[in-house]
Amino acid sequence: MSPADLLAGALPVPRTAPGFLGWDPQEAVFVALALLALAAGVLVVTTRNVIHAALWLVVALGAVAGCYLLLTAEFVAWVQVLIYVGAVVVLLLFGAMLTRAPIGRSADLDSANRPAALLAAVATFGALGGLLVDGFRAAYVDLDTAPGGPAATGGAIFRYFVLPFEVASVLLLAALVGAIVLSRPDIGADRPPDGRGAP
Repeated sequence: MSPADLLAGALPVPRTAPGFLGWDPQEAVFVALALLALAAGVLVVTTRNVIHAALWLVVALGAVAGCYLLLTAEFVAWVQVLIYVGAVVVLLLFGAMLTRAPIGRSADLDSANRPAALLAAVATFGALGGLLVDGFRAAYVDLDTAPGGPAATGGAIFRYFVLPFEVASVLLLAALVGAIVLSRPDIGADRPPDGRGAP
């Protein structure tokens, strides 16, 4: 394709991608869901009640699932709802109920390192935000033709993201084992010192 052909109109000129913020209704809903997820995430780590934190986590994860749905990743959105909202949060609630842990504010759990924690959080947010903006500044996904079904998602996960997928699986398994150990402190309490069971 030569410049002369383009000037003569013999071949179609490729269109450029839309701007970063086109502000059509779909993008406006996406921004609203992203802000809702951000606000709910802040409430998760700032609320003084464990049960309320778990419920705000449901709101945050649901908003993230809505963002996936708007990006035509329907399979990932429903996996987010079924696995994280329907299983992980329920696991957290059962762990809080079975361990009889204090669900309100506890004086012995407060720390005097809040300024340092705030500084670390702001620095981490700035670094990650800068990396995301720099890495995806020119990225554009055509939502009309982007595949979001199980075949495309599974191919992307098991071809390019195998290691993070396995790390997430091990992390969820460790969380499940930890919840079982915390909910049953009597396991192994009646064993003799030599480790053998009762006859």
